[in-house]
Amino acid sequence: MAGAPLKIELTPQEAGKRLDLVLHQRFPQFSRARLQDWIKSGHVLVNGERRRASYPARSGDAVIVEPADLAPLNAAPEEIPLTILYEDEDVVAIDKPAGMVVHAGAGIHSGTLVNALLHRFGSLSRTAGELRPGIVHRLDRYTSGVLLVAKNDAAHQRLAEQFASRQVEKTYLALVHSRVKQDRARIEKPIARDPKQRVRMTARLASGRAAWSEYRVLRRFEGFTLLEVRIGTGRTHQIRVHLASIGHPVVGDRLYGAPAKIAGQPTLPRYFLHAHRIKFAQPSTGQPFTIESPLAPELVAWLEQLT
Repeated sequence: MAGAPLKIELTPQEAGKRLDLVLHQRFPQFSRARLQDWIKSGHVLVNGERRRASYPARSGDAVIVEPADLAPLNAAPEEIPLTILYEDEDVVAIDKPAGMVVHAGAGIHSGTLVNALLHRFGSLSRTAGELRPGIVHRLDRYTSGVLLVAKNDAAHQRLAEQFASRQVEKTYLALVHSRVKQDRARIEKPIARDPKQRVRMTARLASGRAAWSEYRVLRRFEGFTLLEVRIGTGRTHQIRVHLASIGHPVVGDRLYGAPAKIAGQPTLPRYFLHAHRIKFAQPSTGQPFTIESPLAPELVAWLEQLT
């Protein structure tokens, strides 16, 4: 239910911070995602005007927040191109482009992989709920590559069991900053939500969910290293967090310490992380399958700049 308007004046200590962050700190009873949705939909005014969630707060700003119910999320078919890597009666393997969100969430109501899947296939597994039909696992928004989708509930359950028991093998390609000394290594660090910056995860706390990643060097460049990374767990931002934790952030991943600009190189409008290969058992037959996604064209082009 909508509530009465909330009025505040921003302090000098809040100056320069993002508007959504300031509001979340002032009104912790509301999630940051909900506040972002209100900002986008015009339920937040700063000095009588609409602003973006990223608006840098100023001391003395008069802010009015009008609490409102979030608009319901709908998984509706949309005609969005899809690249199919593999398909049978149970499973579809999609080559997800960077920038595409897998399913609807706060502030994102359309243009998702789910919207495209519903237009292409009509009906998919409903095991994960009405908003996530067919979705067995996910990739971060700016990670490209192979992603499995279940066509029916039975296939979804069997695939989910494979993921849960770590029978699915996922291999990524990542270009990281600086020279990685060891040709092969394993990173075992628990991953938790960063208490200071909630959009980030961290591997610096003793607490968190167990996670491990293994990498091997494919090629070394001047100032960069191309890695093949295999993960045995599927934590949020896992590869990005683990590689940053050993001093080698993924190229383009500003959230985890990569520089915004690199001298002599074009700007990369995403981070250099690609889901290259996935190995699983076909849900009905148990036959082992390996699906590969070629490195995204924009990553190939960027890599060629280094040679």
